[in-house]
Amino acid sequence: MIKNLRMLRLAKNKAEFQQLKEFFSALGLHDGEHWESRSNSGHVFLVQDGGVEIGLGDGFPEADLVFEVNDADGVHELLKKKGWKKLTKPEDQPFGARMFTVDVAGQSIALYNYLPEKQHNSVKAREATLNAHGKKFALVVSRFNSFITERLLDGALLALRHVGVAKNDMEVVRVPGAFEIPGAARALAESGKYDGIICLGCLLRGGTLHYEVIANEVTRGVGQSMQETGVPHGFGVLTCDTLEQAIDRAGLKSGNKGYEAAMAAVEMVNLKLSADRAKSPAKPKSTAKDLMKTRALRPAKR
Repeated sequence: MIKNLRMLRLAKNKAEFQQLKEFFSALGLHDGEHWESRSNSGHVFLVQDGGVEIGLGDGFPEADLVFEVNDADGVHELLKKKGWKKLTKPEDQPFGARMFTVDVAGQSIALYNYLPEKQHNSVKAREATLNAHGKKFALVVSRFNSFITERLLDGALLALRHVGVAKNDMEVVRVPGAFEIPGAARALAESGKYDGIICLGCLLRGGTLHYEVIANEVTRGVGQSMQETGVPHGFGVLTCDTLEQAIDRAGLKSGNKGYEAAMAAVEMVNLKLSADRAKSPAKPKSTAKDLMKTRALRPAKR
């Protein structure tokens, strides 16, 4: 039985190897196994869904690798901001998708998203982008188990930079432990200064019930803060049995959960804005004729 599938891409030199690593990291792919030895180096990047596709006929992209993304235009803008220059313009395709290509170290890579009417058979759908330019975020970080939480913080800050958040629009607030995270998150949400809150902490199972009590209260408190204030919260509080599990989830085999929590917060912030716009349509602008009518109805001054 086949256990795994990988598409191997060999770089010609260290510069190309580094360029490919930076590109896949910029896309937000999860880190898998990686190594560096005298004879060779390797880095595995993981995606949520993958496979082998074969085709016949017209309509297939001329590319070495093909990625399906949530928003091709948003990814195109993100890559432009990060300095990637060999980009084609996103265009609608005959097979019902929007796609562009990028040249990275001699590799042609296509990125596309299916158009809504193609992907969901004309069912109305709404999906937020990952562009957070101009948005403000607060990051609540537990000092307890700082060996792990500081790695989560690094991942979250990296994610915010990837989606266009300015350095001055990020504020880090440190609290003693995970139990204090909900209170700080709620105070920050109620201040009205932030579009989203990102909660980062680490709980390790011990020999008593303390772990379960704290984990339940933190989860309940963060969820309640989000529901009652209406400000999106990203939940990046690890609840692990061992330190090894926490290390894996703070940047090793299982990716960085701080990065994922920040991305989730960004997406929910944009989804909330989209919902608010749909709920409150813009008022039509008053014309000169309307203003004249309004003035005619006002009582004369005496």
